[in-house]
Amino acid sequence: MTNIIATAPRYSDVDRKKSGGTTYTPALLARFVAQQMLRVADLPRRGKIRVLDPAVGDGMLLDALIDQLPLNIRKWVEVIGYDTDSDAMLVAEQRLRQNFPGLSLHLEQKDFLDHVLNLQGCGDLFSAGELQDSFHLVIANPPYVRTQVIGSQQAQKIAQSFGLTGRVDLYYPFLLGISKILSIDGVAGVITSNRFMTTKSGQSIRRELLYRFQISHVWDFGDTKLFDAAVLPSVLVAQGIHDTRHPHTDGINYTSIYETDAIATLDSNDIISALSVKNDTVVAIPDGRRFRVQHGTLDNSGDIEGIWRIATQSIDKWLETVKANTWGIFRRIGKIRVGVKSTADRVFIRNDWSKLPYGRPELLRPLITRHNARRFKANTPSNPKQTKEILYPHEVTEHGRSAVDLSLYPKTARYLEQYRDILKARTYVIDAGRRWYELWVPHDPVAWSSPKLVFPDISDKPVFWIDTDGGIVSGECYWLRCENDSEQDLLWLALAVANSSFIEVFYDHRFNNKLYAGRRRFITQYVEQFPLPDPEGKEAKVIIALTKEIYAKLPSGEADCLAEELDKMIWRVFGLVI
Repeated sequence: MTNIIATAPRYSDVDRKKSGGTTYTPALLARFVAQQMLRVADLPRRGKIRVLDPAVGDGMLLDALIDQLPLNIRKWVEVIGYDTDSDAMLVAEQRLRQNFPGLSLHLEQKDFLDHVLNLQGCGDLFSAGELQDSFHLVIANPPYVRTQVIGSQQAQKIAQSFGLTGRVDLYYPFLLGISKILSIDGVAGVITSNRFMTTKSGQSIRRELLYRFQISHVWDFGDTKLFDAAVLPSVLVAQGIHDTRHPHTDGINYTSIYETDAIATLDSNDIISALSVKNDTVVAIPDGRRFRVQHGTLDNSGDIEGIWRIATQSIDKWLETVKANTWGIFRRIGKIRVGVKSTADRVFIRNDWSKLPYGRPELLRPLITRHNARRFKANTPSNPKQTKEILYPHEVTEHGRSAVDLSLYPKTARYLEQYRDILKARTYVIDAGRRWYELWVPHDPVAWSSPKLVFPDISDKPVFWIDTDGGIVSGECYWLRCENDSEQDLLWLALAVANSSFIEVFYDHRFNNKLYAGRRRFITQYVEQFPLPDPEGKEAKVIIALTKEIYAKLPSGEADCLAEELDKMIWRVFGLVI
């Protein structure tokens, strides 16, 4: 069978690390995973104890696991490791043989995914029958390779082979492969990115994990920076099961640890030690960082594909209060969309149109970018190079959206003609029955003139503003217009909610998809779930009026003071105190 990963070795330069998914495990985390596995494991009293690392790398995980095993058990242990990187395997072999003389060790340069498919036969991972070569302990830090790095063809092959749908990150099939070689009641300890827990692309793997394992505990290590690479890790400890026909969702413990600005009440030697504190404790570590530790249970809102969040008594009570005071959600206003995509930005988007020798093209429109980001009202960038316009060759006729007739716009035609070859090279545009000079994703030309809520996709604090000038939103921002013209005040109400400190807490309780430095991802699947109070309520009407006043008075100190008053009102309208 052809190697599914088909990547360069896991060591060496940045590009090779990206393609191979290399992120080797720190000793502290390796020891933690090993300890948590053995707390759950019920090892056989007689016969061989089979141990596997399917992506052995430098051997750190196996080293930690064997080291935690009692001496009288090690003699029964048979250790197997796979990796596609021969250099890494030499390091692992030397480490393990030096630290554990006489260990039964078999390391093989092999793709674990191919191995599982070959064992199962016919390339169907989920066909009937159990594998004979099962393992009592599986410890792993699978390669973390995003879909765009794998390549679309390889991603499709992986998805087909492993029964996955949607976007596929390489560690997804590793997790499912482990479920097929883990013995009943065997224990797996796996380090992965935490990304799958809260993203739409993680739906299929969340579902399969709950069907194919009995998960004991999930740890979300968030922005702790345990790895040198920019990875936000999580750890799963799970047991093998016989019944894969029903999901196993009860009794899954969940721990999260994220950096915070709150005052610490305890000190800890390191990130791992900090996990032992009680729920909702802020801990300081020697390097000065502070972390909030939360302990609860996994909650997916009763949806087998739903996002995973931590549920605690206090969080659930908070969310219930919000729910009781919620009239609707942002999706009620309209559909949230990402901005336009030209797939040829250097042709369509510029800041120097006025310098063209034959004058400005006729079809220029102001472009809204992240450089315009400011709460409530768009900011004019101080750097003129960041003020851009887009050439927008689209219109709506009686037949619907269409490309403009370039013969009616001679300056635009002359400009685009210079780039005909570049634009025609976008064969997917032509293949879709479109004109060579069109934007790839132009959206509805009529919609841009309507008032719309705009926001960047990544920011530490929520930054939402209203555009009433007919600007076109760039692909680095999202936008929302009101589908019912008679309900425009809902946009102003949404603007107030979205810019509040309340929504930060709501986001963290419901989604908690944070990047480094506390940055949040404000994407459709989250923002469309933001709550709205009853727009006909007395408090909501005051909120709408105050939001419009802030917009009118920006920028000014008075507007800033009014925004602070508005923030408190948002908490109150949802039945909470700040």
